[in-house]
Order: sequence, then structure tokens, then C-alpha cells
Amino acid sequence: MENWIDLGEVEKLKQKELAEFQIGKTKLAISFKNGEFGIISSVCNHVGGPLGDGHLDGDYVVCPWHFWKFHHKTGEGELGYENDKVPSYNFRIENEKLFVDLNSATKRNKLPHAPHPLTRKIEREPGGVRLVGISTTAMNKDFPRYSTSDHLLNTSLNYAKEKGCETKLFKLNEMNIKNCEGYYSKSARACTFPCTITQMDPNDEMENIYDAFVHWGDAFIVSTPIRWGVAGSLYYKMVERMNSIQNQETIAGKHLLKNKVVGLIITGGQDNVQGVAGNMLGFFAELGCQFPQFPFIAHSRGWSAEDMESNVKYVRESKILHEGAKSLVDRIYEMAGLMIGENALQQKFDKGGRKASREK
Repeated sequence: MENWIDLGEVEKLKQKELAEFQIGKTKLAISFKNGEFGIISSVCNHVGGPLGDGHLDGDYVVCPWHFWKFHHKTGEGELGYENDKVPSYNFRIENEKLFVDLNSATKRNKLPHAPHPLTRKIEREPGGVRLVGISTTAMNKDFPRYSTSDHLLNTSLNYAKEKGCETKLFKLNEMNIKNCEGYYSKSARACTFPCTITQMDPNDEMENIYDAFVHWGDAFIVSTPIRWGVAGSLYYKMVERMNSIQNQETIAGKHLLKNKVVGLIITGGQDNVQGVAGNMLGFFAELGCQFPQFPFIAHSRGWSAEDMESNVKYVRESKILHEGAKSLVDRIYEMAGLMIGENALQQKFDKGGRKASREK
């Protein structure tokens, strides 16, 4: 049985190359190109993005969320993905008005896509504590300089190896990590895990950071300089991309980081150690991470100290700071050992995190 619905005056509808219309629960993407209309479903096959809010690229509607393409008249996917289809609809023009038959929708067909390796089941491999060091210091890669935070991080990792830990070191300055492109700002559901950038760009090395946090590592030490009273810019570049981990709590009820322990190393010629630590601890708490007692070590010569040479010399020679870097490892190691042992902490996360208080 046909179900013709009046969409409005043809002349008005011609004014927009692409627009979304909603009739009850049905969302339509109506296009006008080369003097012809096309009507397809406005719900993308990927994660439900609004096709009608996208744009036309030739004969294809481009989803504004993750740029999947579907033919504006047939609903077929782009070349090579023709069988990945969204419904298309019959329409007619009568008395200068456009009508659509809602009952004429063709069948939606979603092609199976191979899951991304990061979405594999989270299962910890047997073995001792695995510690990941993450350096967020920025510098010229061709002419590296001495970094106080890197120096203390290396002290921690070397000591961890002596204790029998497996370790990995990631220097963000040497990695190809793209900036967050703000998919969450389009819609919470547009922020996926893995991040959309990681899924679309095989050269994006944020995948290594995701794998370390979600799958490989048990404990993490993040080191940062203090820049204008806050953590370094590369730290923020990383954590903006890690919003995709936290967002899984909100939109999917998935808790990706379980029994993870985080400690911090914070150094700089400027002050505000407590503010930097508080901000960083707050972020990792939102991801569900745990912290040992005294979860960070830090050093600063204060706001008025402009003698960076003295700052460097102090950190190089300070026995207290280097012992502190080792003691931080001891505290992290002990806590991580408890959390991955035979009596590992088994937690249920009905509503983990401030943002994840969604209604059920």
C-alpha cells in the first residue's frame, strides 16, 4: 500500500542542494542536482549520522560525521561499496509539490566491515607488571635538548626494568599523532572508539597509545613539563584524542580501562605543580584509572626563577628527585601487582564517571 506524503513546494525545495526532513520517525535526505530530485534515508549505515546534514560530492551524499558516501538517488555506496546501501524512496511531482511514498523504501543493506584490531576482546596476557612511560615534552626532533621530565621518566623506567617490569616508552614528540577533529562536537555518537582519525588514517600513531592503555599496559607514568601553569601542549593533544575512550562510557556503557594505575612526573621552570597534577589526575580518574598513594613527583623553581640552566643542573644532580622517581615506581608497582594478581579487583561499572550518568 502506498503512503504518499507532501514534502512541500518544489520551488522552495530546489533552493537547497541537500536537506534533511523528518516525518514521524522517518528521516529523509532530499537532494536536488542537475534539475532532478533524489530521496534517500538520512540515516548513515556507519553509526547513524545525519546524511541530510552533509553535502554532495558529485552524485554522492557525504555523511557529515565520518564522510561515508551514498548515491543521492539510489542510496548505493560509493564505488567498490555499491552493496552498502541506505533505503531510497519513490517520489513524484504534482501541482508544483513534491510527494514521497514512505512505503516504497528499498531495503537497507549493511556490508560487514572487518572490526578494527583495537576493538578485540580485552584480555590481559599472563605475565608481570607492564609499565608504560609517556613523554609529552616538545622539542626539535633533529636537535634534541635535555628535558628534566624526560630525564626523571627514564630513571623511573630503568628502575622498573630492574624490578622485572616489561616497559614501553612513547615519546609523543616523535610520533605522528593528529589533532582531535572534534567529532564529539557534532554528536556524542560521532565520537567512536577507536577514534575516527585512527580508523581512517593508517599512519596515525595514536593507535599505539590506545593499544597501550586498553590492552597492553597495567601501569603508566606520564611525564610533562609545566607550560604557563599547565601541562605541555602534547599532553593535551593526546588526552583530547583519548576522549573516545571516556565517551564509550557515555554512549555504549563500555568500560575500556580496567585495573589501570597511573602516576605522574611534573617538572618545569614555572610553578603551579598542584594545579597541573589536579587537572591530570582528574582526567585519568574520568577514564576509570586508579592512583597509588602520593601519585606524582614534581619539581619547580617557581614563577620568578628564570635561570633554566640552574634548573637543569639541579634536576641532573638531585638525588632526592631520582630517588623519588624510583619510589614512584615502587608505589605504582605494588598497587598494579595487587590489581592484576589472583585476587584482582573485580568491579562493576553501572554508571562510571561524571559524564556517563545516562538514563536507562
